[in-house]
Amino acid sequence: MTLLQELESRLAAALTATLGEPATAAVTAAADLRFGDYQSNAAMVLAKQRKTNPRALAQEIIDQLELTGLATADIAGPGFINFRILPAAYAARTAALIRDPRLGVPATGAGKTVVVDFSAPNVAKPMHVGHIRSTIIGDSLARIARFLGFKVIADNHIGDWGTQFGMIIYGWNHFLDEAALAADPIAELVRVYRKVNALKEEPGVLDDCKAELVKLQAGDPENLAIWQKCIEVSKNGLQKIYDRLDVKFDHWLGESYYNDRLPGLVEEFLEKGIARESNGAVCIFSDDTKPQEEDPFKVHKEEGWTDNPAIIRKADGGFLYATTDLATIQFRIDEWKADHVWYVVGVPQQLHFRQLFDAAARWGKTGDFKHIAFGSILGDDRKLMKTRSGDNVGLIEVLEEAVERAAKAIAEKNPDLQGEEAAKIAETVGIGAVKFAELSQGRLTDYVFSWDRMLALQGDTAPYLQYSHVRIRSIFRKLDAPFDATAAEIHLNEDAEIHLARLLVRFGEVLPTILEDFRPNLLANYVLELARAFHSYFEACPVLKAEEPIRSSRLALCELTSRTLKQGLNLLGIDVPERM
Repeated sequence: MTLLQELESRLAAALTATLGEPATAAVTAAADLRFGDYQSNAAMVLAKQRKTNPRALAQEIIDQLELTGLATADIAGPGFINFRILPAAYAARTAALIRDPRLGVPATGAGKTVVVDFSAPNVAKPMHVGHIRSTIIGDSLARIARFLGFKVIADNHIGDWGTQFGMIIYGWNHFLDEAALAADPIAELVRVYRKVNALKEEPGVLDDCKAELVKLQAGDPENLAIWQKCIEVSKNGLQKIYDRLDVKFDHWLGESYYNDRLPGLVEEFLEKGIARESNGAVCIFSDDTKPQEEDPFKVHKEEGWTDNPAIIRKADGGFLYATTDLATIQFRIDEWKADHVWYVVGVPQQLHFRQLFDAAARWGKTGDFKHIAFGSILGDDRKLMKTRSGDNVGLIEVLEEAVERAAKAIAEKNPDLQGEEAAKIAETVGIGAVKFAELSQGRLTDYVFSWDRMLALQGDTAPYLQYSHVRIRSIFRKLDAPFDATAAEIHLNEDAEIHLARLLVRFGEVLPTILEDFRPNLLANYVLELARAFHSYFEACPVLKAEEPIRSSRLALCELTSRTLKQGLNLLGIDVPERM
């Protein structure tokens, strides 16, 4: 039980005693420590309901509160109940955390299965800077959910089917450079695609591309072999990027995996009346069970509300993303027994997912479906980040430059680091910087990509956090013998060490809240606050020069801070070096 949960339990007992009936109330961490560590507005809410004086009711509640050995309580303002945790209680909690491999984090997701759909690049195309957000946010949410006890299935739903393959196969047969394909497969496939795209207005080219697509869809052995080769080389190229980012997937079930399910799905939707034919196409229309302003199948135009259907089979018999995504939901619910399905996809796809989830519910595929939307990455001109030629900035180029800049910064700060060790640290710092720059933002916020801010060793950056961990570990390298933190008795006397303990105790409170609104930036904010608190503690409280038992107590706090900081960064997908 976290400290916050303990306070809520004791407050509930006091409320029940005061009111003469069972009652509960929320306790929250105080935004301003001048007023205490935690607070509750229970008295104000209940007083309004009972038409009584809130401060008087708050006093009655406090009179019933049993806080011996834990905290004190007082009344502030119109009736807030403020709790101040006793240093001895913080000491006992931190001592328990030192012995807890989970650092006080409850397994809130135990027994539940969640599918996290993220990254999802297209085959035969390079990953660009726009893929950073889905990949890094999705990976972090998967890590956090797994640590909270969920059974997590990470699925990379790659775009490996569609009309572009007609053009790619045509280009493969007419323009492919085998040597270039061997050297850089994705770059060569992109070159081939662009060449065909530039020629598609010439007589017969587009028809030939369509013919190649038809042959592929009909199972032509030669075209299937080319398609499979495209997928193979693309996956190999993508895997190199994922390895560099330390991003792992349980499955790569692309669009093609569900092809065989699509005809039957459409027929079932027709039979059940969920969809109907319209101008030769099969469409899902509104079932008129929702207010028009909430209905994803309605849109407001000048003439008023009108139909906004989702097409699941075109008039020419072709299927669409909506069809494939419905088949994907069916598979995840029926085969994987998912309780939750999270789609980490950009804001522009909001309508698609609203329609998708509505249609799935009408189909009987129930579950907790979430579209975890995110904003855009902008350049210095506050427009979508592009190269000078107007192309999307390649993700690999971003990572390469981050590592290069990190290497220069490390060489300036610590010229003694050389060779393989320096290269490894630069990789860790550079990749970590890119990730933290992303995860420290509110996910719905558009943000400007800044190298200088990202790689600064001071301020709100990954290098600052990594350096904080390195600084802690350097303390232990100065010891003559291994230190057993579990044997230490915790003493908290100074304000700086009490505050450090306060934050360490809150790790188990903060982490579950992240999944309430899928905000990894809350964890990023927490580890930043923890690092700042440690630096203040280290300056104010001598560790190695202190006398026993204070020396062991402070070393134990350092060890717990190191573990918590490392675990927090790991859940953000960020590694920590031993030296910088």
